[in-house]
Amino acid sequence: MNSPKYDEIFPPSPTARSMPYSFWWPLVCGALAGLLIRLVYMGDPGGRYSAMMASFIYLSPFVVGMVTVYVAERSHRRSWGYYAWASVFANVMYVLGSLVTLFEGIICAIVIFPLFSLFGALGGLLMGLVCRLTNWPRGTVYSVAALPLVLGAFVGTPAPNNDPLLSVQREVLVQAPAEQVWRHLMDADAIAPAEVEDAWMYRIGVPMPLAGVTEETPEGLVRDVRMGKGIHFTQVARDWEPGRRVQWQYRFAPDSVPPGALDDHVRIGGHYFDLVGTTYTLTPRGGQTLLEIDMQYRVSTSFDWYAQPIARWLIGDFSEVILDFYRQRSEQAGDAGPA
Repeated sequence: MNSPKYDEIFPPSPTARSMPYSFWWPLVCGALAGLLIRLVYMGDPGGRYSAMMASFIYLSPFVVGMVTVYVAERSHRRSWGYYAWASVFANVMYVLGSLVTLFEGIICAIVIFPLFSLFGALGGLLMGLVCRLTNWPRGTVYSVAALPLVLGAFVGTPAPNNDPLLSVQREVLVQAPAEQVWRHLMDADAIAPAEVEDAWMYRIGVPMPLAGVTEETPEGLVRDVRMGKGIHFTQVARDWEPGRRVQWQYRFAPDSVPPGALDDHVRIGGHYFDLVGTTYTLTPRGGQTLLEIDMQYRVSTSFDWYAQPIARWLIGDFSEVILDFYRQRSEQAGDAGPA
């Protein structure tokens, strides 16, 4: 007996008026499939079923795309363009649903969405191809949907111990003597949002800095940094020459980042990301100063090919904004005083 053809199971065109909300139904089904997978991936950082595992990052949006197209094809044949854009929109709903349910924070959602869109579209296109070439797409979508559930039980994200340190360097020419620039490097109090809000990391949800004040202690220079949402930490000078150079290392206390202040996946000093040190170098040039910054950081994910360029761009953008902040404060008219 010949098996039924696909067009006999799923008719190529609707024969009756579409049900209300039928346009949204495939997208909702796809988004719900992703949220169900996210509900499983609630493991601790670095462990099984962590939301930073490759099996989740790559496969969950892929499954969202496949489920979306599979449900859509059950009513009538769709176009190749539909396979792609519907899968992307379903992933938009998936990400928004993760925010509403507090599975994810705004920072992670914005950073990961381009990757989810790409793999979601690929999943939708593959499902569309399967629907056009085979009579049994149901088995395919079930098998792929089971993959992240199976793989999550076996492979965790790697430990960050051996990950190499990365660095970003920027510089700016300040129309002020080095002693004056140094004074502002040591004490930056009452930071207004307008002074730093152009940095993209603040635009996507990182709390803005409020102050960074340095004191000389028995262990050397220690800088107390305060940010919004109760974030606070210290920077300890491991090497410095007044008016010329300072190398800060970050020190975080258990309460430095209150719960909810930052997404767990981008927590500074966490499993996946860390700021290690920042070095400022001041080079006098007559009455001017060349101010240079070198920021060292670590990114430890199973998809560094994507995460590292994003981190490099965000930290590089921040470096430019913070240098401009020090430049503007140092160049303010009438700014004078002891170094």
